[in-house]
Amino acid sequence: MSQVTHLVENKIAVLTLAHPPKNRIGDQMVAELADALAAIEQSDARVVVLQSEGTDFGMGGDIRTWPETPNHQLRAAFTRYLDVFNRLEQMPMPVIAAVQGMCLGGGFELALRADIIIAGESAHFGHPEQGIAITTIMGGIYRVAERAGRAKAIEWALTSERVPAHTMAAAGVVNRVVADDLVRKDAMALAETFSKGPTRAHAAHKALLRAWSVGGVAAADQAMFDISMPLFETDDAQMAMRSAVEAMAAGRPRPELEFQGR
Repeated sequence: MSQVTHLVENKIAVLTLAHPPKNRIGDQMVAELADALAAIEQSDARVVVLQSEGTDFGMGGDIRTWPETPNHQLRAAFTRYLDVFNRLEQMPMPVIAAVQGMCLGGGFELALRADIIIAGESAHFGHPEQGIAITTIMGGIYRVAERAGRAKAIEWALTSERVPAHTMAAAGVVNRVVADDLVRKDAMALAETFSKGPTRAHAAHKALLRAWSVGGVAAADQAMFDISMPLFETDDAQMAMRSAVEAMAAGRPRPELEFQGR
């Protein structure tokens, strides 16, 4: 049985963890996730929605074989996992996570690869790794720190607290909290907006944030023009700038535009 499915329709890629009830992450899921990402990259998708089947988004890694697996084999596996997770994070298009129920461990770390997290009111997030005396091996603690600051990141990692969605939203980890039955609907509505937006400009903003994450404001400033100036030659920017200039000259509001992503 497949543990990951994907569908691309109307330039929206829907990527689904399909291993309920807990959506535990293991070799098969990560391999299928890699294949799905490759297919999405080769499609006409301009936005990705990450979701999962079942009542819980994801309960973390499938730890059943870890105690008996030699450390060098675990490291090799985790390296593959990290590469695939980061590939989702670095997709040149917006990624939206639609989260319900428990979002813990590796499931939380996967959701953190999304640009925008929309969570149901009953969703909870957490790092259970301290309970088995390991770290957030897919980079969860510092990705939370990037969004919420060091103080909350270390507290949540050390306590393994299951943090409600509203608390995560107040801290800046989650973007929106909606009624449980509206999570997917709201994610798809936002995806539809992005699918008609300036895709290359979205990718550029993601690249600038990656530069900032690595080296701060100075590094982002250094990369700014190399990343941003090519946009001025794109079909979308040329069309939009001309439209804006015409509207300005006519004294009318700038029109809403549907971009072609090129």
